[in-house]
Amino acid sequence: MTDKQIITTPISNEDISNLKIGDVIYLTGMLATCRDDGHRRVVESNRFPDFDLKGMSILHAGPIVKTIPGAGYEMISIGPTTSRRMEAYESEFIEKTGVKIVIGKGGMGAKTAAACKAFNALHCVFPGGCAVTAATEVEEIVGLEWADFGMPEAFWIMRVKNFGPLIVSIDTKGHNLFELNKIEFEKKKELALKNLLPHVHYSHG
Repeated sequence: MTDKQIITTPISNEDISNLKIGDVIYLTGMLATCRDDGHRRVVESNRFPDFDLKGMSILHAGPIVKTIPGAGYEMISIGPTTSRRMEAYESEFIEKTGVKIVIGKGGMGAKTAAACKAFNALHCVFPGGCAVTAATEVEEIVGLEWADFGMPEAFWIMRVKNFGPLIVSIDTKGHNLFELNKIEFEKKKELALKNLLPHVHYSHG
């Protein structure tokens, strides 16, 4: 069994430049949630959180957080949000913030892939259906910004340990695992149909 490949924040170009699509990594250090509203605020309003995202990582997620009176917050559940929702903003978000790893559910498109190549960043997939497990990998919620968005869209700043597994879906060369898989699946579908159709017969009653 090989050792876990752990990436620790702050993340340098060298830390992730040799990672390839399909690689599995884990994140230790600082992680912040950021969804639709946060992306729009950065890209359209040019407003940034006080927490500096340069060399850091964000998670497309709408967490469930419990307030502990006098003791801060406790992460209850933190499942990933579909990343494709952020496709219109992610390229500029990466450029403006200097974030190095974007984490979510499912793949992202050509604009994000181009940004990952241009600015040495990754998109990674966190397995769906593991929201409670993900919460156990949050050691501490250290900050909250943009609370005006409400709990799911707020900017929650967390300290995590071995957060993952994270599957690299777009690497720093711009290779896109989901898009490449679509091409391969289409080829297999065409071959399957070619082999199947000669054996399909219709009868007229």
